[in-house]
Amino acid sequence: MIQAHIYIDKDELKGTQPLYEYILRVLIEQNVLGATVFHGKLGYGEHQRLKRPNDLFSFDETPLLIIFIDEDDKVKRALKALREVYKGGFIVTNQVEKW
Repeated sequence: MIQAHIYIDKDELKGTQPLYEYILRVLIEQNVLGATVFHGKLGYGEHQRLKRPNDLFSFDETPLLIIFIDEDDKVKRALKALREVYKGGFIVTNQVEKW
C-alpha cells in the first residue's frame, strides 16, 4: 500500500472550486478508498516564510495536507490523474502496511 501526502494552500482554486475539494473529487472518481484534509495552524514552504493564518489580521494562506492510502496501482493512477490537471503543490509518498 502507498500513503500519499499532498501539501497545498487552503485558498488555492481549480477554476472556481477550492483545490482541496477538487482533489477529493478526483480521488473519488479514481475509486480511492478514502482521504482526509487537515488544516495546519502554522507552516512554511520552500521560501521558508512562516505562515500564521490564525494570527489576528493575518493574510497568510492556511496550509493544508491531504492524505490518502490505497493499493499501489490505485494511488499511482490517482496521482497521475491529478498531475495531468494540476502541476502545483508538493506530493510525497510512502510505502505503508495495513494492520
